[in-house]
Amino acid sequence: MGLLDGLMGNASEVDLKDVEKQLEKVITSNERIEKAYRILRDMMIFTDKRMIMVDKQGMTGKKIEFHSVPYKSITHFSVETAGTFDLDAELKIWLSGASEPLYKQFRKDKSIYDIQRAIAEYVTQ
Repeated sequence: MGLLDGLMGNASEVDLKDVEKQLEKVITSNERIEKAYRILRDMMIFTDKRMIMVDKQGMTGKKIEFHSVPYKSITHFSVETAGTFDLDAELKIWLSGASEPLYKQFRKDKSIYDIQRAIAEYVTQ
């Protein structure tokens, strides 16, 4: 997956060195980034301790929300693949103590499987 996938709303894997540089103020000293995916301007980062959802906001993307989710707080998650007329795939993640799930939309269902697999690997450890 490359630049075109990212522009189309598909998840594309990101070089970990770039992510480490971008998140040096967010990552703890005893935490290691293991996987990262870009979805347009946003990212989903998987460390050995938590999942970090990065939401760039506004026209310039200078305002950034970092949503930190410890794996132990994920109670369940679902993936809905794209259909014939509905071309969007969806990922929902439910957290303990929250009534509404975290929600991420993808343009094509193929790339959602990589992220689903990463969540499954970390949640089931």
